[in-house]
Formats: sequence, structure tokens, C-alpha cells
Amino acid sequence: MVSTDKTITYFDDPGGENTNEVLRLAKERADELGLTDVVVASTRGETGVKATKLFKGFNVVVTHCTGFREPGVQQFIEGNRKLIEKNGGKIFTGTRPFRNVEVAARNKFGGAYPGDIIAQALRILGEGIKVAVEIVAMAADVGLIPSDRAVISIAGTDRGADTSIVVHPANSTHVFDMTVKEVIAKPRVRG
Repeated sequence: MVSTDKTITYFDDPGGENTNEVLRLAKERADELGLTDVVVASTRGETGVKATKLFKGFNVVVTHCTGFREPGVQQFIEGNRKLIEKNGGKIFTGTRPFRNVEVAARNKFGGAYPGDIIAQALRILGEGIKVAVEIVAMAADVGLIPSDRAVISIAGTDRGADTSIVVHPANSTHVFDMTVKEVIAKPRVRG
């Protein structure tokens, strides 16, 4: 039996104050594993800009969705979009697999739906873990990352990043085939 000892960084509190350390740790682990694909959640684009600067030469996909805080509103800042693209990053704005029409059904009819249940189960490990899994499915769904090798996923609880994982991707239609291979960093407490 082969085993590997690796350190997981646990933050005392969730939030954006952990962003620079999460990015540093994720880059360090990507280099150790020879990974070249990174998916980053970014609402306004600040974390995406930082990631594309640090992960120069990597396939960096920055994700978000329109209507996250309020219907029809895109929070991504245009200046950040330009910087991400200038740094070689790709931006994908699309539907979040655990949210989409099921939220509309829940709001209209009540009850819980499979996407809600999956999201809540992942939140047991933290909001950032849920988002990190979700954005990998989003990026895989549109072909921006490979589905045949591990990638780094970086997400957060609210603003900024506080969570990073190594994950073997799957499309949202095969989400149960996704494997979280390693946790690089996460908050100790749920945000």
C-alpha cells in the first residue's frame, strides 16, 4: 500500500482575507502534481485577476453566473474581465448546476429537489467545497477543462477565496463520477 502525507491548511474563519494564501497553496500543489488546469470562482473578478497573475501559463478558467444576487444583474467588473483575459485567463458565465431551475421550482412550489440536496450535502464540508465542485462541473460542461485528468479548483464562502481542492472533473450530467482527490485548504467553520 502506498500512502502520501500532505498538509491541509485550515483557516480559523472563512472569507476573503484568506485569498492570497489559498492561491499560493493551490499554486504550490499544482506545481507539485504537474497540474495545468485551474478553475476559480469569482463574483466581481478580483480573485480571478489574482489567480491569472499567479498561474501564468496555466489554463485558468474563471466562472460566475448572471443573476447571482439579483435577477438579470451581472456583478463581474468589466475592468477585471479585461485584466483576466489580458493575463491569458478564460471567463465562463453560465448556469450553476446545483441552482438553476430547481431554485425556481423550490421558490414556486416549495420542497427540496436533487440539486438542493447535493448542494446541502456538500455544504457539510463547507460552502467553498460546494462551490469548488460546482464550478468544476460548469467548466467541464462547456469544455474549458479536461475531464480525463485532475484540476485545481479555488472557491470561497463569500468574497475572495478560502477553499481549494484537487478534483477529477466530471460534467454536471455525471457529477457523481467527480472525485475530490485532495483538500488543499478550507475554513474550519462554515460561513
